Amino acid sequence: MAPAEHDALAVREQLFHQRVRECIICALLFASLYILCHFIITHFKKHADFAAVHDDEDAAVDRIALGLCTFTLAVALGAVLLLPFSIISNEVLLSFPHNYYIQWLNGSLVHGLWNLIFLFSNLSLVFLMPFAYFFTESEGFAGSKKGIMARVYETTVVLLLLTLLVLGIVWVASAMVSGDAASRQSLYDLWEYYLPYLYSCISLFGVLLLLLCTPFGLSTMFAVTGKLLVKPRLLEDLDEQLSCTRLEEAAVSHRISAGKASCWLNLNVELLREQLFAIRSKRRKLELRHRASPWQRNLGYPLAMLGLLALTGISVLIVCFHVLELLLDDAAMPRGIQDAPLGQVSFSIFGSFGAALQVVLIFYLMVSSVVGFYSSPLFTRLLPERQDTPLTKIIGNCVCLLVLSSALPVFSRTLGITRFDLLGDFGRFNWLGNFYIVFLYNMGFAGLTTLCLVKRVSWAVQAELLRTLGLHKLPVTRSWPLCKPC
Repeated sequence: MAPAEHDALAVREQLFHQRVRECIICALLFASLYILCHFIITHFKKHADFAAVHDDEDAAVDRIALGLCTFTLAVALGAVLLLPFSIISNEVLLSFPHNYYIQWLNGSLVHGLWNLIFLFSNLSLVFLMPFAYFFTESEGFAGSKKGIMARVYETTVVLLLLTLLVLGIVWVASAMVSGDAASRQSLYDLWEYYLPYLYSCISLFGVLLLLLCTPFGLSTMFAVTGKLLVKPRLLEDLDEQLSCTRLEEAAVSHRISAGKASCWLNLNVELLREQLFAIRSKRRKLELRHRASPWQRNLGYPLAMLGLLALTGISVLIVCFHVLELLLDDAAMPRGIQDAPLGQVSFSIFGSFGAALQVVLIFYLMVSSVVGFYSSPLFTRLLPERQDTPLTKIIGNCVCLLVLSSALPVFSRTLGITRFDLLGDFGRFNWLGNFYIVFLYNMGFAGLTTLCLVKRVSWAVQAELLRTLGLHKLPVTRSWPLCKPC
């Protein structure tokens, strides 16, 4: 064998082994996410007792739909971890460029993960989740033989009709937006044009949803932190409050027992019981604060609030700086590239510390967006309950979480939280090149977050000062007009 042929064969073998290694790593990562998501879904799923005639059929349908939901939730979790994993991989390759044990962590693997997440996100949103919903609601066509295949046939027909309807709507929308005659005459570019266009609309909706939910979630997290953690004592006698509350509880209990024992006393027992429950709740909170250690009371709450304030303030500062970059430099636009260099340059001006801060901010914004999503009045009904969530609600939760998580890389890059360019097909969205949309989006996030932060902090400080000085116990006097109305 000639030396040139031997070298070419060695290169092909190396490429083959590299591809096999990447497939094994991707399979292991996805299997880990799938197992984790399976435990999460079974923790919330309502247990169904299949006691009807077709119990085996219903149980099989339930297992199939549960598997599709688990797959979709695993894809959503992978989309959340995609950008932080890429940033950490870049910093690891920068720190250890010639380490033998991290050679598997290369640009080809990261690019492949981005492409797989994009593919599975489209597959789950367009096919798997609608199929799971229609499959659980199907019973088979009238007159056909009952069974799993009858439900599969009905679900397939309904899904095909829905697909044709959605593609027709997308075709009309693309024809109205684009002046190209070819886009109005054929649907041959289904995979190259129409599905990315459809997913672009979905991602735009997800990014707008993140814009609305994140500031609301930040405000909710401040309120929840104040309720869960024990606040420090400032100019208050907790022992005296606890003893007064116990005496008040004993007095109300005595009045209830006396009202039951005597027929001469005309007491509203139900009102007294409600008052007793409120006093007991207040007494438990005071006992919890009384049992808290000085470190937990004087250090835990201030550190948690300072951490939330710092992360929120840093996010707003980064977005404001990104707005200035958008006005001065066209390169700040969130355009995606196909051949991004990995392990050559840091994507933060502060090096590894800046990259770690970017990862923390990405997770912080994602958690706050999820909290804001489930705290908003429109989506509170979707909040899952332990061992009491029906399968249709699980499907809705998986779809919403996938929309939010798949929009997270675009959300982070659009706000300038990270400078890591969008890989794969995430950068093909048409609206990413529109300066006015990106600029208004950054301004909207900075304005809404600052407004929620100022309102929450100012109200919290005002309430704490009133409570500390005892002014909250003063009676509120109403000012009546001097002259009588006619």
